[in-house]
Amino acid sequence: MIRAWLDSLPLVAILRGLRPEEALDIGHALAAETFTVIEVPMNSPQPLDSIRSLSAELGQRCLIGAGTVLHPDQVAQVAAAGGRLIVMPHADTQVIAAAKRAGMYCIPGVATPTEAFAALQAGADAIKLFPAELLTPPVLKAWRAVLPRGLAILPVGGITPETMAPYIAAGANGFGLGSALYVPGRAADDVGRRARAFAQAWKTSSQGNHA
Repeated sequence: MIRAWLDSLPLVAILRGLRPEEALDIGHALAAETFTVIEVPMNSPQPLDSIRSLSAELGQRCLIGAGTVLHPDQVAQVAAAGGRLIVMPHADTQVIAAAKRAGMYCIPGVATPTEAFAALQAGADAIKLFPAELLTPPVLKAWRAVLPRGLAILPVGGITPETMAPYIAAGANGFGLGSALYVPGRAADDVGRRARAFAQAWKTSSQGNHA
């Protein structure tokens, strides 16, 4: 169950643009702040090399995988690099099916209830509300009324520590964190400080709100 990885701190670090030579420093900085889910988008430089090193070093403590997975054939490449998570910006059921056949977790991106239900039917483990800039807390609240209660819904897109509380109150179970956490060239200690701020914001805002 993916909830086992999300229970302690349900924040997914999205390391778009990560270079292999900085992967371990950034990974350790995140793990030190109790982050347990890390994705390296496939449009990053040599993403499979970063996934391979992160999985080898942190795979026992963290769920490592790929983001921006667009095609089913990429799933096998990620699995071969040691990745165990497939994250997508869309809800392509062929990619979801490929991930599940490979024994991997899959979090597809959805923007409508129709996409959400189709993704779940295909085997999605959680869903990514994307882009969150357009899918506001009232939208999430309406979705929450019809989607399965135990489903983890993670808004992604423009999330900052200051914008998390309204989504949590509307039923968010966690978040995907992009440029407010990491951008290429950001030092590991800076990423660690930002990770700490996100973790604190989650703990403060989620007390009494999330199921």
